[in-house]
Amino acid sequence: MKRIKLLHAADLHLDSPFEGLTGSKAAQRRREQRELLRSLMELAKSEEVQLVLLSGDLLDSASPYLETSEELLRALGSVSVPVFIAPGNHDPYTPGSPYAKLSFPENVHIFKSNRIECVELPELNARVFGAAFTERHSASMLAGFEPPADDGMLNLMCIHGELSQDSDYDPISETQLMRSGMDYVALGHIHKGSGLRKAGKTAYAWPGCTEGRGFDETGEKNVYIVGINGDECRIKPVCIAKRRYEILNVAASDDALSAINAVLPKDTENDVYRIVLSGESAESPDLRALYDALSGRFFALQLKDRTRPKVGVWDSAGEDSLRGQFLLRLKSAYDAAADDGERERIMQAARWGLAALCNREEVVCHDNK
Repeated sequence: MKRIKLLHAADLHLDSPFEGLTGSKAAQRRREQRELLRSLMELAKSEEVQLVLLSGDLLDSASPYLETSEELLRALGSVSVPVFIAPGNHDPYTPGSPYAKLSFPENVHIFKSNRIECVELPELNARVFGAAFTERHSASMLAGFEPPADDGMLNLMCIHGELSQDSDYDPISETQLMRSGMDYVALGHIHKGSGLRKAGKTAYAWPGCTEGRGFDETGEKNVYIVGINGDECRIKPVCIAKRRYEILNVAASDDALSAINAVLPKDTENDVYRIVLSGESAESPDLRALYDALSGRFFALQLKDRTRPKVGVWDSAGEDSLRGQFLLRLKSAYDAAADDGERERIMQAARWGLAALCNREEVVCHDNK
């Protein structure tokens, strides 16, 4: 009977620049990324998997730091099971790539061609198919692929690509997956976990990135423990990430700090947060004061002010002051505005102008500097 337990991970993007963080914190995050490799292999041991499939973009570029290369070799060599790597668009296999230049442990197989090849594992009654990006872009690697004979062996595939008919990154169709003859296709490239999917009898999945690196990768991130038993395939998501990115939207209040504290989860000290204030407010929130009060509760914090002044902002219009004359002009323009979009722009101008008149900050984005 076809039976196996494997670990599927992808898109670690080791040595990412972390441009949204200060230099010291970006360097810390890159050190922590290397620790993900060790955590990944420890998970393989504790789950007693028989195989590890790494579906591309382990590295963020073809020029990793020396420490990253050393940890990559050390971690992959720490397990006794076969490890397969399918290089992706960020870390394509080229003659000058780390995959070609480094001496990988004997248990590691790296796919080197954009033509699908097969490695047989008779001790597991399994085959592993795979291919590599050999440059930043790739045509469909599954185009023209002939499924193997149905001889009772377990057929697995490790590949980097996306479900699309029009993509520069190895476009894959569900028809190709259905006709592939694979029991499981371990995919990379999409940074959001897909969960288990089926195309005919073929199971497939993207685990997503292993740990978020920006506000486009929010929430919990996972790797997958995949169990195949006969025709049944199950996936268990496991989070090994130390930090996560989150965006918290907070309705405006005259007491912004209390409004944030009312909805802010506990245990955020390891995370990177963007807090967005929105809605109507009598005055623009003091972002610097909020940052000083809150920043110690996060690894890094950004604050964004998207509030707009309450309609009462016009109450001072016409007063014998610079503020009154400024508002009178804007109110006249507001009343004559042709549509809601123009009115919104005028209200924003009123907010910025009032902030300037009061020597307050306008719309400010703070990182943890």
